[in-house]
Amino acid sequence: MRLLNDYKNVKMSYLGSLLHESKSAKILEICAVFLPAISIAILAHFFAGDNPLIRQSIIWIANLLMICIIWLGLRLRDHKWKDLGLASSNINVKSVLFSFVVFIAAVLGFIMGSIIMGMILGIPENADLSGYNYIQDNIPMLIIALLAVFIASSFGEEVIYRGFLITRISEIGGNRKVWVRIAVVLSSIVFGLVHFDWGLMGIVQTGFMGLALGISYIVLNRNLWVLVFAHAYMDAILMVQMYFGVSV
Repeated sequence: MRLLNDYKNVKMSYLGSLLHESKSAKILEICAVFLPAISIAILAHFFAGDNPLIRQSIIWIANLLMICIIWLGLRLRDHKWKDLGLASSNINVKSVLFSFVVFIAAVLGFIMGSIIMGMILGIPENADLSGYNYIQDNIPMLIIALLAVFIASSFGEEVIYRGFLITRISEIGGNRKVWVRIAVVLSSIVFGLVHFDWGLMGIVQTGFMGLALGISYIVLNRNLWVLVFAHAYMDAILMVQMYFGVSV
């Protein structure tokens, strides 16, 4: 048993070293996080049919799976969540105050996406949020949806698209400034694309929102809690809007 444990420790140490030092290993790690989730999202469209609640639930499950794989990568590196910006010491009044500023920046980014799409298309249109119709005039489903999005979206998406993706892409480029900027842009593009079910308008809106959040992540020295709080405000407002049937 002791030999087996020693073998496991050596193997984990070796994998951790690869993830630390090898650019190829970092790229494979990104693929390992995103490819299973993409596969689940694609299957959701086939098996969930037109049931928006089931489709949304599968997306939430995919986000949770991604978080688990990210946690495994941290464990192999002998890192903790604080290494992505989730230090418990950052849960304080200062972070909450900054979160309102980031919230405003993200909303402005979302609006900027709307303006740009309006200029391109000539006719403004709304993001397709019909996937949340099950919430309309349904208090129990609103409460369930809020709890789910706070965990899988507000927390989960910030861990995935800002904490993890920006950090790993930056590391691939040796954390040089230009690569940090590339990481922020790429993460915002990916963040927009994963909202493909919101339609083209939704992709652009969330892409610009992701850009604002990514820039905030870097400017605030990677304090991810600020972004989690700001994202939670946006998700809460969105869910309430869906409850009242208000278009975005």
